[in-house]
Amino acid sequence: MRRILVATRCLLFTLCALLAAAPAMAQPQEVPEALQPYILPDAGPFLPKDLGAENNEAIAAWIGSAHADNASEAFRHWDDEGEIAPVCSVCHSGAGFRSFHGLDGSDPGLPQSPIPTGGVVDCATCHGTGLTEVKVVTLPSGVEHPVEGVEAACVTCHQGRSAGADVEEATADSDPDTVDAALRFINPHYKTAAATWLGGYGKAGYHYEGKNYSGRFFHARPVATCVSCHDPHGLEVKTESCTTCHEGEGPRAFRIRKQSYDGTGNTAQGIQADIANNADLLLRTLQDYSAEVAGVGLLYDGHSYPYFFADANGDGVADTGDNGRPVNYASWTPRMLRAGYNWKLVTADPGIYAHNPHYALELLHDSIEDLNSALGRDTRAMGVLR
Repeated sequence: MRRILVATRCLLFTLCALLAAAPAMAQPQEVPEALQPYILPDAGPFLPKDLGAENNEAIAAWIGSAHADNASEAFRHWDDEGEIAPVCSVCHSGAGFRSFHGLDGSDPGLPQSPIPTGGVVDCATCHGTGLTEVKVVTLPSGVEHPVEGVEAACVTCHQGRSAGADVEEATADSDPDTVDAALRFINPHYKTAAATWLGGYGKAGYHYEGKNYSGRFFHARPVATCVSCHDPHGLEVKTESCTTCHEGEGPRAFRIRKQSYDGTGNTAQGIQADIANNADLLLRTLQDYSAEVAGVGLLYDGHSYPYFFADANGDGVADTGDNGRPVNYASWTPRMLRAGYNWKLVTADPGIYAHNPHYALELLHDSIEDLNSALGRDTRAMGVLR
């Protein structure tokens, strides 16, 4: 067994070496250096001793990252089926990603067949021949976002799977406070950093009528792409450049303005705290609305899909069905669904305070305000700002 493990690790290092040893393809002059990926060459040999310390460090960083963690739920979820559905494989396997963009010689689009389990976000996902030819990524909202180089990989897999348009379609022309048995929670999915980063321009959130929303968060030069802040292999945030402009011990302590958005008046805390507090308030308001207006209490459990469950007697414990399992929440009103979707979108991106704090605060404020309009509460009196 030990020999098998050693052999496997050697094979992994050899495969990774393909990207590390390969020279960069010629790129157009306008493409920033950070977006010019290494491309896998056609042939080897590629020996660890020839890689050099820097490339070996990159390989080791990737092996220890979430993209390479083949024991994680992100890659083990389909073990019982033995295959990954095409729509999921695009981001949960390198083979699915390459098929989706036609990098494996197939026509671009969802893979024609399920992808075998066992893969990860491998080297060729970001370093395969042809990725530089992907110039546009279509978001769930329908917006066609232009991309350059490795940015295509980031935006493809961190855009979520739903948009505010899906919520609008499900709730349009319905009384906002009438329970609709046909409504079900719409999940924006997970790790939605690209969607939140693009803000109102990307239209990931549900946008309330008459409200304006901040667009893509450009931050400040040279912070312009995902890899401006994230190490492309280890994925860690490169915080050393933050203190050039920001004061505080790390990104969570940084603020965008000397103004309190959460009603606490505390401008010494980072903007992350304002966003987290307003997200907590939105969930509590959603639960109050569910009990007082929809007539059935609601509980959230982030470890069990579809996350929202019924609590009809208000005891703080999810109701259970005849099968002993929690009862999925099925008393959604259009107003609830809109606010619940925005809450999940904001909280699905743990780094939204850095990716687009303005958009996060706007979505939270407007969702709280809309629920409060049905509960007879004054949002401004709470000190909650957008």
